[in-house]
Amino acid sequence: MPEAQSEPEDAKLKKAWAKRLKELQVEKEKRETARRFMDIPAYERLMNVRMSNYTLYMQMLDLILATAQSKRMAGKITEEQLKDVLYKLTYKPDTKIEFKHK
Repeated sequence: MPEAQSEPEDAKLKKAWAKRLKELQVEKEKRETARRFMDIPAYERLMNVRMSNYTLYMQMLDLILATAQSKRMAGKITEEQLKDVLYKLTYKPDTKIEFKHK
C-alpha cells in the first residue's frame, strides 16, 4: 500500500523539479542577455541586488531586457544608470503626519 501512495508524490516531485529547472534555465538566459547590455560594474551591482532582494532583481532584469529588446539603448548600461533605475524602483516618499490643534 505505501508504494501506491508514493507514486503520485514522486510524480509531483518530478514535476516540481522540472518546473524549477526550467525557471533556472530561463533566468540564466536572461542573465546572459543582460550581461551583454551592461558594463562590468553595473552587472556586478545587479548580481548584488540579486543576493539581497530577488524580487527587485527580477524587476530590474525584466526592465533591462525590455529596454534592450525595444532598442532604446544607445550603448551599454553603466553603473550610474543602474543606480538611477534602482532608486526609481525603490523610492518611497516620506509620509508626513501633521496634527492640527484647535
